[in-house]
Amino acid sequence: MKRFLLLVGARPNFMKVAPLHRALTSRGADLTLVHSGQHFSPDMSDIFFSDLQIPEPHFYLGVGPGDRVTQTRKIVTILADHFRENSYDRIVVFGDITSTAAGVMAGVQAGIPIAHVEAGLRSFHWPMAEELNRMIADHHSDLLFVTEPSGVENLRSEHIPEERIHLTGNVMIDTLRRAEPLAEKSSILTTLGLLPKTFGVLTLHRPENVDLRHTLEPLLHALGQAAERLPLVVPLHPRTKERLSTFGLSIPRSIRVIDPLGYIDMLALVKNSKAVLTDSGGLQEETYALGIPCITLRGETERPITVDFGTNEIVGCDRAKIFDAVERVCMNHWKKPILHPLWDGHASERIADILMRYEQ
Repeated sequence: MKRFLLLVGARPNFMKVAPLHRALTSRGADLTLVHSGQHFSPDMSDIFFSDLQIPEPHFYLGVGPGDRVTQTRKIVTILADHFRENSYDRIVVFGDITSTAAGVMAGVQAGIPIAHVEAGLRSFHWPMAEELNRMIADHHSDLLFVTEPSGVENLRSEHIPEERIHLTGNVMIDTLRRAEPLAEKSSILTTLGLLPKTFGVLTLHRPENVDLRHTLEPLLHALGQAAERLPLVVPLHPRTKERLSTFGLSIPRSIRVIDPLGYIDMLALVKNSKAVLTDSGGLQEETYALGIPCITLRGETERPITVDFGTNEIVGCDRAKIFDAVERVCMNHWKKPILHPLWDGHASERIADILMRYEQ
């Protein structure tokens, strides 16, 4: 029996681990699910486990808040102790968060093979913490499961051996397709008094957007003006809420602020929106799959398939570009997606098959 440790730490991981956990369980694997606790708010963690029907983690590391160096040190130390007493055929890590890189470091130290789900993505914006996490994970994993063709090319250009690279599709879409019927039953629009396609969804949490007052303040002003054309609803991220308090800023009155949502309610909100304005990578993928216009508040994306074949457009923090994009959305002048054939809701099954047959 194959024995795997699946490491998660923040809500983007939860959407990725859920379908793979089911696929591996159905194939008879022995799974240990570990939650680092990198996202420590129940709003950002517990409700997602419930919505996605993920079993309770076997271990909760309780890492909690702190800078990435502090979090990494805690995760590596705890996992190193665990690996001295427990053996695994492989560690599986997801995405690009601090817990991902820390889990890889602990695995390398323990001599345990590693698989990276969502490998090969590159923004080429090196100050991003996520970019370093991706590089650490990709260059120390011997199985790399890639979501889109650009990821394959990135790994090849970094001289990753071909036999490690597997283009399997996107497990996030597996979760989305499974959850769509549940989202249809969500009452979130009724609760908020919203009508379909009359509003936009805003999310904002990236350090480059919210950690500096001289960036955040004008961006909020631009978004507030855009909301006068397309009403915006923002489920406020804890990081952004904290920065607003620190800087003495507030969300413009034209933008409706709500508490963070669980996965099902958030999916229902996005699916019924006119557009999404975001700095989230996952939402770029989900809007592509749903055919919802996506206006990305960043200067680049590590998910170019969402721009080249999807509904995503990169505008950064440029006020004129934000206004122009919102206007085109309101006039229904937006591109239509061409969905990649491997974004079919079965990526986790392909990954599970490879994991189960792979021998060191």
